[in-house]
Amino acid sequence: MTEMPLPPDAPIAVKDPSRLTLALQSDFYYTFRHSPVAMVSTVVVVLMVLAAIFAPLIAPYNPFDPASLNLMNGFSRPMEPNAFTGDLFWLGTDDQGRDVFSTILYGLRISLFVGAAAVLFAMVLGITLGLLAGYVGGWTETIIMRVADVQLTFPAILVAMLIFGVAKGITPVEYRDQMAIWVLIIAIGLSDWVQFARVVRGATLVEKNKEYVQAARLIGRTSPAIMLRHILPNVLSPVLVIATISLALAIIAEATLSFLGVGAPPTQPSLGTLIRIGQGFLFSGEWWILLFPAATLLTLALSVNLLGDWLRDALNPRLR
Repeated sequence: MTEMPLPPDAPIAVKDPSRLTLALQSDFYYTFRHSPVAMVSTVVVVLMVLAAIFAPLIAPYNPFDPASLNLMNGFSRPMEPNAFTGDLFWLGTDDQGRDVFSTILYGLRISLFVGAAAVLFAMVLGITLGLLAGYVGGWTETIIMRVADVQLTFPAILVAMLIFGVAKGITPVEYRDQMAIWVLIIAIGLSDWVQFARVVRGATLVEKNKEYVQAARLIGRTSPAIMLRHILPNVLSPVLVIATISLALAIIAEATLSFLGVGAPPTQPSLGTLIRIGQGFLFSGEWWILLFPAATLLTLALSVNLLGDWLRDALNPRLR
C-alpha cells in the first residue's frame, strides 16, 4: 500500500528541542563559554568538591587513624624521603607525622560541609523571614527588620562567636566534640541570614503588587501558597547569587573560628584548624605545614568568589 503524498501547503511537524538543547542555546551558557574566569573557577571548585567527597579513596593515608601514624615521620619535607624511615610524602608531614596532603583532603571535607550547610540554613531562614516581612507587613515586618538592623551593627564573626559560645555552653560536656560541627553550622547560619531576608523582602514588596499575585488572591489561593508557589520562584535569582558569594564567606568564617580555637574540634580538623596548627611551626622552618592548607583555602575562597561575581553579572538583565 503506497502512502499518499502530502499537499504542498501541509504543515510540517517540528520536533520540540530537548531541555539540554535549550540550555546549550541559552544566553546563560553563551556567557559562561565566553568567560574564561568563570570556566576556570568552576573547574577548580568542582575538582575540590570531588576531592573532598572522595577523600578516603584519594588520600594516601588516613591522617586521623592513630594506628597508622609514625612519629619518626614527623616534619618530613615535601618531596624528600624521611631521614629515618625513607618514606616520601608529596606535601610533607606535620609534627605528628601526618601526611599534609591527606589532612588537607579531609580538612577540605569539613570546611565545605560546614560552609554549604551554614549557607543552606541561612538561606532557608532568611527566605522565610523575608517572605513574611514583605508579604504580611505590619508588626511582623517591623520586628523582623529591626532584629536584622540590630544584627547588622555587629560584625558577623563576632555574632558567630557569641552564638557558638552560648550553644557550646549549654551542650553537655560529653557531647561537645560530637556536636561541635553542628553548633558551628548554626552559629555561622544565624550570623548570615540577614542579607537573604533583606533582599527577599525587597523583591517581595515589588512582586506582591503585580497582577499575577492579585489574580491568585481572586481565585482563592491562600497566603502561604501565594508566597511559596508564585512569589518565591520570582525572587530566587538574586538569592542564588548571594548564596554563591556567601559560601566563600562561610568557609572563611569557619576557618577563622577554627583558627581562633572555637570552631572544629581537633578530632575533626578543618582547613582553619590546620592553618592554626601550621602557624605554630612557621618560624621554626616547617613552612609547608602552614603554606599548603592556607593556599588551598585561598584558592577555594577565591574561586567561589569569582564564580559568584560572574553569576551576578550573568543574571543581571541590565548587563545583557
